[in-house]
Amino acid sequence: MLDRIEHYYDAVPRSSARAEDFGPLTLFVQEGAGWPYYGRPALGSGAAATASDVERVRARQRELGVPEAFEWVDETTPGLRAAVEATGLAVHAHPLMALDLDAPAGPAEPASADGTVVRMLAPDDPALLGAVCVPQLAFADRGTARGEAGAPELAERMREQAGSGAVERIARRIEDGLTRQAAVLEDGSVLCAGQHQPVGEVSEIVAVGTLPAARRRGLGAAVTAALVSDARARGVRTVFLSAGDEDVARIYGRVGFRRVGTALIAEPARDAAGQ
Repeated sequence: MLDRIEHYYDAVPRSSARAEDFGPLTLFVQEGAGWPYYGRPALGSGAAATASDVERVRARQRELGVPEAFEWVDETTPGLRAAVEATGLAVHAHPLMALDLDAPAGPAEPASADGTVVRMLAPDDPALLGAVCVPQLAFADRGTARGEAGAPELAERMREQAGSGAVERIARRIEDGLTRQAAVLEDGSVLCAGQHQPVGEVSEIVAVGTLPAARRRGLGAAVTAALVSDARARGVRTVFLSAGDEDVARIYGRVGFRRVGTALIAEPARDAAGQ
């Protein structure tokens, strides 16, 4: 399982990024607009990265003006954490979970009793803008408890993002088969959204977020079920994700995922003021 995930992590950025070789590390650099990538262990290198190797990647990231970030699986490259921390980066651990293939598949477009509906979005779906914005609000107010951000905040975020190019980038990825987007809608408004990113027989579920004011309604589980069903229908055999924390991991556990490892993310440490 971890070997399949490791190959996936090396393959998925290559559709929109170039890979720069730093010996035991690889730096993926986004080509054009989009989310900046990260450094990670070089696939099949076998060599242990040192703090000096990490510093060389960080220097290149600063030169490029991209975040000094690294992502990897602890169990696959156990020595990297010490090397990364020796350079002063903060390392955050997240439960890495994979789908139990014996678990029943959810329907592709489940409708809940309260009138919401889940659907997979086409590139020209008018709900795509909301599906881009809802996770942004969700990740700004992390956790599983109900929050304050609701319809007014979503409307404002949608106005901000309308001309940013974010929807166009997701639409192109959907057209190219690189991203599959699901959303929960109520009266035409997106309450929850998420994606899976298929590469061959492996796909990662990412960016699942619920509008904070709509939490505690099972919407995240409904989106996840739709994504899993869509992935299976497309021949995917391994579906995995990184949970934000243990509370979120328990939610995914209820829809068939089990912990298989620990995903580590490194970034510059923030000071007491959050800077």
